[in-house]
Amino acid sequence: MNLEQLEMTAQGMAAPGRGILAADESTPTIGKRFDTINTESTEENRRAYRDLLLTASGMEEYISGVIMYDETIRQSSDDGTPFPQLLSDKGVIPGIKVDMGAKALAGFDGEKVTEGLDGLRERLSEYYGLGARFAKWRAVITIGEDLPSYACVDVNTHALARYAALCQEADIVPIVEPEILMDGEHTIETSFETTVDVLSALFEALADMDVFLEGTILKPNMVLSGYDSSDQASVEEVAEATVTCFQRSVPAAVPGICFLSGGQSDILATEHLNAMNQLATEKPWKLSFSYGRALQAAALTAWRGEASNVAAAQSAFLHRAKCNGAATIGGYAPEMESA
Repeated sequence: MNLEQLEMTAQGMAAPGRGILAADESTPTIGKRFDTINTESTEENRRAYRDLLLTASGMEEYISGVIMYDETIRQSSDDGTPFPQLLSDKGVIPGIKVDMGAKALAGFDGEKVTEGLDGLRERLSEYYGLGARFAKWRAVITIGEDLPSYACVDVNTHALARYAALCQEADIVPIVEPEILMDGEHTIETSFETTVDVLSALFEALADMDVFLEGTILKPNMVLSGYDSSDQASVEEVAEATVTCFQRSVPAAVPGICFLSGGQSDILATEHLNAMNQLATEKPWKLSFSYGRALQAAALTAWRGEASNVAAAQSAFLHRAKCNGAATIGGYAPEMESA
């Protein structure tokens, strides 16, 4: 295990002004997204779409790393350059999704556990050979009546810790993603309490597995009101609640917290991140983004599966990347949207 390499990679992933593009949609998921633009989800169309994102001129100014899917990391750009090499040549760190998805947790209705530990050591070795220098594993936690259960939190944080230890053994930085879903009518106070509990359990599990925190990135939810709640917290309230939550539960040794966007709109995800970075309070970690849909939705709509729309799609992608890059240093302003 090369601790210096792990720490350098993690620091690079959390570099100020940049964040992570989550382009790791599974084949079924990207198929659903292609359905919205009436484009067939063929292997070539998936490759062409990822290619337009990764070859966008200047994306490296705002993107520090890209999470890829198993199919994508094995594909190449139009000129034949393998995607991991293409990214590395730009100074962007290649990454890979390694979990096998969230499955029903036996005995606990409405809760899930993420699978994929079997054979992970061998897969990580192969992915390292393909160029991956970080990985991602997503756990899913649901808020509801008497949810989440202790068992659900325990089994998912334990799996995240085992995954993280295996990654670092392979000199791959683990992104640990304990996503607490914001579906429901719960208040921001409930989101806060649940997030503190889950993150506290996560870092206890990581400590039990002797995970090197300086070589680890956290990818959490923001602390939001439930999407169906009648009492929606303001941008400022979300920023304060989220940062306070992490001050209570995330060790200072973690170099970066790269938020997922969840079901937020593109602009709202940017506004929340920006407001957090404008807070005049102690933040020992870099606060950045690891967005999928919030970076890609506009680009996907502009592309519509047509080669003639590639330039427009790249422009839409770069715009969102630039706005979020500014938000990582508290420099985003609404006027940027119409610039």
